[in-house]
Amino acid sequence: MDILFRNRRLKRDCIDYKKSVKRWGPRRSKLIRRRLDELRDAKSLDDMRFLPAPRCHELKGNRKGQLSVDLDHPYRLIFKPVEDPIPEKPDGGIDWKKVKSICIVGVEDTHE
Repeated sequence: MDILFRNRRLKRDCIDYKKSVKRWGPRRSKLIRRRLDELRDAKSLDDMRFLPAPRCHELKGNRKGQLSVDLDHPYRLIFKPVEDPIPEKPDGGIDWKKVKSICIVGVEDTHE
């Protein structure tokens, strides 16, 4: 899957391990790297359903249209499909099989 980033700083901090450790610490930085590798290796977002550790899921409320994968509790890697329009299933959810590229929007605690 293709991975884009919301801005240059976020990309640098996610890709450059030293900068990542400085911003988020070693444990979260390793998990960010692992999740990015898993996402990059996926042919579509649907492949993420079969990996238990990331627990990839759609967000609700004001974050509808975004998804997340777990890092260290309560932090998550937040992203959204790049496809325009976002492919939807008849029930209104995202059609994960048609999502082939994503944009990382942040590393956050979505419960705040």
